[in-house]
Amino acid sequence: MRFLHTADWQLGMTRHFLAGDAQPRYSAARRDAVAGLGALAAEVGAEFVVVAGDVFEHNQLAPHVIGQSLEAMRAIGIPVYLLPGNHDPLDASSVYTGTLFTAECPDNVVVLDHAGVHEIRPGLQIVAAPWRSKAPTTDLVAEVLDGLPKDDITRVLVAHGGVDVLDPDRDKPSLIRLAELEDAVSRGTIHYVALGDKHSLTAVGGSGRVWYSGTPEVTNFDDVEPDPGHVLVVDIDETDPRRPVTVESRRVGHWRFITLHHQVDTSRDITDLGLNLDLMTEKDRAVVRLALTGSLSVTDRAALDACLDKYARLFAWLGLWERHTDLAVMPADGEFSDLGIGGFAAAAVDELVATARAGDNESAVDAHAALALLLRLVGRGAA
Repeated sequence: MRFLHTADWQLGMTRHFLAGDAQPRYSAARRDAVAGLGALAAEVGAEFVVVAGDVFEHNQLAPHVIGQSLEAMRAIGIPVYLLPGNHDPLDASSVYTGTLFTAECPDNVVVLDHAGVHEIRPGLQIVAAPWRSKAPTTDLVAEVLDGLPKDDITRVLVAHGGVDVLDPDRDKPSLIRLAELEDAVSRGTIHYVALGDKHSLTAVGGSGRVWYSGTPEVTNFDDVEPDPGHVLVVDIDETDPRRPVTVESRRVGHWRFITLHHQVDTSRDITDLGLNLDLMTEKDRAVVRLALTGSLSVTDRAALDACLDKYARLFAWLGLWERHTDLAVMPADGEFSDLGIGGFAAAAVDELVATARAGDNESAVDAHAALALLLRLVGRGAA
């Protein structure tokens, strides 16, 4: 038996930094990743798809988001089992019980809307642990595992949330206890655990049967989400009483959220940064966050700004990670001595240089900006 394990589609997600046509393209890519599961399922011969929570970004979605999302699920063509998670719980405002969803839900889409066993076919069950609020006060998984028998039924547990061994807050009441998962696996009451909530592909424990698939399309930068963009192809050998499992990851995502750390102290460093950005492919599907440190002359800072302006037009988004950027700007000796101006104008420039060198207060920042503007006006502010 073969199926696809995916999670955290978060359809309807917006990223505040995406402007212009980037946000619509990003939203379309997320839907395309869902619809594209149909081709992958056909290729590998998957019987069904499980989505381990957070199908939608939240419960309050525009009608067109719900309609387009359902069409993407329809395109998969095989049964798709949706688990409500913390973003889209089965509460009073649930998207899953709304008029639009219930009216337009395709025949191949099933919401795992009650905790416990769901019969898929003879000999195969999904054991589901849906969220009914954004803050459960118990381990939902422990509740559905309790009392499961060891028999000839193949069971896939579909759950959402943090596992205790990976979460620094060990006292959170909703944490999934790995020891209980591994006990159920070792006893043969559960044969595979499909988890959602962690957006990077992650194997949990040592059994090889407990996995986070991660999100099929990136949602955050690589320091938070190092390995997104995957779907898992899961094989369970139902002819063997031990139900051996094989898991294969397939990359389906196309967008990248990248963090670059770069030291910039000279014009050469700025040139190197530009070369690195230039070599990156598929810029229209890349979001780049720059953590820059260094000390620059006013001329070099103007060149850096010109470089960033150029590549910001090419990438889906490119900008500074302000919290990790530390750039000092200090006029270099003689930097403004050959501008060909004299009299009061030269005296004004000298005063700006002195103010810029005086520190990093507001006046110094204003002086830096004025000097940079002066360089652009005289044609020396381009990279």
